[in-house]
Amino acid sequence: MNLEIHDVTATNYRDILELKVAQSQKDYIETPYQCLEDSLEWKQFKPVGLYANQELVGFAMYGFFKGEGPQGRLWIDRLLIDEQFQGRGLGTKFMKKLVETVTQDYGEQPIFLSVYPENEGAVRLYEKLGFNFIEERDVNGEHIMVRL
Repeated sequence: MNLEIHDVTATNYRDILELKVAQSQKDYIETPYQCLEDSLEWKQFKPVGLYANQELVGFAMYGFFKGEGPQGRLWIDRLLIDEQFQGRGLGTKFMKKLVETVTQDYGEQPIFLSVYPENEGAVRLYEKLGFNFIEERDVNGEHIMVRL
């Protein structure tokens, strides 16, 4: 399977807006529209489309925030796989690819993300990839995990 990460552009913007998570996940993640709006406010975020075999299957954002912590923080945020592509291991595959991508773009350093602990599938995925909870929450009350 060929996995690719592409910037959000005028070409794929509307397709990204059509991505939807399963009904049971809607309380855990913002819509693609809200994510893209947030990326306009927080310029540090880079919104990207996730493609499997040249087909759009998901969305994520990542970026480095200089003002957080003593040395800044590198974040992977808002990973979502469209409901019609879930259950195929794409979340795991793309999370691994996102970790590789941010490490290449920003260098080897801790990677942060946030999650609601009730989102057990996401928590298991992140723990499997080396993320652990720390005693912090983000501005939305989500629990923060870090991969050192």
